Amino acid sequence: MLHDDPLQEPYGSWRSALGARDVARGATLPEWLDFVGGEVWWTEPLAHDGGRGALMRRGPDGSPQEVLPPGWDVRSRLNEYGARPWLPLSGHLGDGIVFTHWADQRVYRWWPGTRPEPLSPPADPEGAYRYGDFAAFAAEVWCLREVRGGLRELVALPLDGSAAEDPGCVRVLAASHAFMTGPRIEPGGRRVAWLGWNHPDMPWDSSELMVAEISPEGLLGPPVRAAGGTGQAVAQAEWATDGSGRLLAVTDPDGWWNLHEVTAGGDAENLCPREEEFGEALWRIGTRWFLPLRDGSTAVTHGAGSRRLGLLGPGGELTALGTDGPGTDGPRAECPYTEWTSPATDGRRIAAVAAGPGHRPTVVLVDPADGSIETLRAPAHEHHELAPAPFRRTYRGPGGEEVHAHVYPPHHPAYRAPEGELPPYVVLAHGGPTNRTHMTPHPHIAYFTSRGIGVLDVQYGGSTGYGRAYRERLRGGWGVVDVRDCATAARGLAAEGLADPLRIAIRGASAGGWTAAASLIAEPGLYRAAAIHFPVLDADTWQRTTHDFESRYAQTLIGPWPESRELYERRSPLHGAARIRAPFALFQGTQDAICPPSQAELLLARLKDSDVAYTYEAFEGEGHGFRKAETVRRTLRTELELYGRAFGFEPAPE
Repeated sequence: MLHDDPLQEPYGSWRSALGARDVARGATLPEWLDFVGGEVWWTEPLAHDGGRGALMRRGPDGSPQEVLPPGWDVRSRLNEYGARPWLPLSGHLGDGIVFTHWADQRVYRWWPGTRPEPLSPPADPEGAYRYGDFAAFAAEVWCLREVRGGLRELVALPLDGSAAEDPGCVRVLAASHAFMTGPRIEPGGRRVAWLGWNHPDMPWDSSELMVAEISPEGLLGPPVRAAGGTGQAVAQAEWATDGSGRLLAVTDPDGWWNLHEVTAGGDAENLCPREEEFGEALWRIGTRWFLPLRDGSTAVTHGAGSRRLGLLGPGGELTALGTDGPGTDGPRAECPYTEWTSPATDGRRIAAVAAGPGHRPTVVLVDPADGSIETLRAPAHEHHELAPAPFRRTYRGPGGEEVHAHVYPPHHPAYRAPEGELPPYVVLAHGGPTNRTHMTPHPHIAYFTSRGIGVLDVQYGGSTGYGRAYRERLRGGWGVVDVRDCATAARGLAAEGLADPLRIAIRGASAGGWTAAASLIAEPGLYRAAAIHFPVLDADTWQRTTHDFESRYAQTLIGPWPESRELYERRSPLHGAARIRAPFALFQGTQDAICPPSQAELLLARLKDSDVAYTYEAFEGEGHGFRKAETVRRTLRTELELYGRAFGFEPAPE
């Protein structure tokens, strides 16, 4: 759509065709890709169906087609953040799968034309078991099982379904650590590998790569540590598929997650030494960043602050793949894909979710032989003319430290602002906090930028993608480093003349909600409003009420407990609530097991006699991360109205 004479309207008041309902429909992402026979299948949350995880493939007409019978929900609750929830199978019945069903967390086996049949014991009302990250071995499926109370173990489920009737048929294989990944079985079935770590470490702090021999009876010998340990984090391990018996792992003895070959003696040879990351923080069990191919090469995703696709040859040469978009996103198709996630392979070809500054997440199939890229699942909702053109910035903090950020300027081809008006900006603090965001056309960002509100997405100290030293800047500094870096980026943007210094807000979810709330207290002269989604607000009560996976996380982010009790109180936004002056909106899911509703309720109790203006909305049935279309729509509209009041504009009706 071309506009020769754009309308002149104040920032924030532009009328956009990208409505909150569009964002809710288009905010879902394909993930957990794999090959079934010659096809690529993936899971995709369906916002219109309560966020159900549907297993999808490309249908005969080229459109996405659901694979399983109606109603099945392919998702695992393992560690609350989930794990790889399905695995392809081949057998006399053809190509099928095993998967975890969200409602009861049981494991099911399915072949086309049949009804799914359970493989794991019946669920109990309290959800005793959770399963994920599967591998096939003989007549069994091996996987990780989480038991209520915190135990995690590798188990074997018979494919004949006997364990569905008799729990005694489940074989426990190993339980080496408090936290583990699923098994990686060597081709030929001689050895098995997995990752493990213990409290108070998180997997990106210190983790170990374990290897055990498999007996002819399918029993495991004593596990031996092959890599990792104190001060090293192994993000992923896979066996080579070329028959060489090599064990490959992404680990960081040199401060960057590089790809290594691990020898039987415990040595790790860096196959491509670079100040780049070939892996990231292991938030969800079974996440992949590299894949061995049959010819001895390895498909890798790598970069510093981004994630490109490459082919690492046996001699260590790294060749770029997927550098040209297939033309699905209109005039920006010439931009390269810069973010590759969820890779899968059939041994030769590579399927992945690819995105970039001008490309929305797309399921593609890459053939390394000729570099061709085939689109399997194009983005569902375009509004491409409304997408902003983001760019990267690096600012310098008070001590000269780098602060990386993605800048999304206001953009709408039909509008321009009055001469001399600077745009308002919303600072985005990502969750995690040991995480990062991708510089791609997120619909929820375009919702604001197409209305004339810029978004400054700060990759504050502690973010992944920039090496261990950058992510460990947050160690002991949560509530200080993240808050300071967000303020540094906001002031840097304003100093460039790109943002109105008197119209800056902040938003964040989960750990980003902590940063947003803490920023209102620490920077009262900078932020005019905040949108806070399912946050951590009191570190002490949070560590005692959250799930096991993160229950000791604060000890690395803030300090040891209880020795640092006073520091926990001083850092927590709850205890500075009386100093909040800017208006805010607080959104919470009632079924959130990671940041329970009690966190929001504690803050509201502190503010009951305050005159600060705030909106609180609790959403029934929502957990950590809103999945329902109506919830997404409500939060966006409420947030836009908040910014309108704080920045002095009238939002246009949708």
